[in-house]
Amino acid sequence: MSSIPHRSIDIDANRLWDSLMQMAEVGPSPNGGSRRLAMTPEDADGRRLLLDWVEALGCTWQRDKAGNLFIRRAGREDHLPPVSMGSHLDTQPLGGRFDGVLGVLAGLEVLRSLHDNAITTRRPLSLIVWTNEEGSRFAPAMGGSGVWTGRLDEATFFGASDSKGVTLGEAIAACGEAGDLPLGEPELDAYFELHIEQGPVLEEQGHPLGIVTGVQGIRWYDLSLRGQSAHAGPTPMSYRRDPLLAATAMIQRMREVVMADPDGAARLTVGDFQVVEPSRNVVPGEVRLLLDLRHVSDERLDALDAELERLARDAADVEGVELTFERRWHSPVTPFDDALIDSLREAVKARELDAPCMMSGAGHDAVHLSHVTPTVMIFVPCRDGISHNEAEYAEPEHCALGTQLLCDAVLARAERD
Repeated sequence: MSSIPHRSIDIDANRLWDSLMQMAEVGPSPNGGSRRLAMTPEDADGRRLLLDWVEALGCTWQRDKAGNLFIRRAGREDHLPPVSMGSHLDTQPLGGRFDGVLGVLAGLEVLRSLHDNAITTRRPLSLIVWTNEEGSRFAPAMGGSGVWTGRLDEATFFGASDSKGVTLGEAIAACGEAGDLPLGEPELDAYFELHIEQGPVLEEQGHPLGIVTGVQGIRWYDLSLRGQSAHAGPTPMSYRRDPLLAATAMIQRMREVVMADPDGAARLTVGDFQVVEPSRNVVPGEVRLLLDLRHVSDERLDALDAELERLARDAADVEGVELTFERRWHSPVTPFDDALIDSLREAVKARELDAPCMMSGAGHDAVHLSHVTPTVMIFVPCRDGISHNEAEYAEPEHCALGTQLLCDAVLARAERD
């Protein structure tokens, strides 16, 4: 292979799209999306398809005991830490064809394009598939990258269980995805992740690409409000201890707080709302809620956190119900690497592209990676901002542009002195 200095190469847009559509055939969902829950046979089949593709390029691969998959393309100075690309192949139960998958298959296309042009980079390259990014079958999300970076303890990762009581450790073993590579290895020179935006900003503003400068802070909460079940007929409204009324009052007041955020950057989501043992003619005895709170400022997120708890306790007191308020998970605001951001700006300028800088509203494996290696992300638009949905869609042209930007930046990083 050639050992010539860095030069730009063009990726194959049609091959990239074909690969995306082929992967979508593994674990298809009823309405044109994907269903590859973490560490199911479908997830394992998707990984096997990827390995077939990279083995044809002469790449080698290893897995760690968390099932994280590390694909390696040798460099001219192969002892150097690899420049890495990656994302995930697992999906939501009724997920799309691009979330995570685009980042992995874009990395594949970079490797293929280098192979086509007989280029061996100075530093080796790696393509990483992280285990259980979605957190749908096993909580928390971004588990594989979390345990690999040491930001999630092994007991929590391997002991997480699904709705049937199967632990993630058991599922990894059942799929044959456990490997011998120690957690935390190999050392990485840098980490690049291409992803769909999962929001409407790029599409609404007419931008084909976005350079991601960081990820907003995220907090998850589990709330339980317990009152007293009572007959709907004989029990006057003033006698009731109704947890549902307390919950809805809290949600409405917190929504008003979020909507009043001066930067418009606050986000509140009630992801689940359950009445325990519901019945049409019974005053609820208990309700349970799962909440998600986000902001681009840690200071503002702290204030929102305090306000959420205050409003929840006030609403519980008004209705005479008991509150359990659990802070389940917290990911602080995460800035990405300035040098990598600048490298993307340079690549955008060289290609005469349009890519504003922006913050990510969603959590990604790149959040954990940023704590152990220089990290950056690239966004492409998705139609109507829809993601975690079978209707999720990204235009072929945008996927290709994002992959081209990834290729240019990774090649420049791998060839630097």
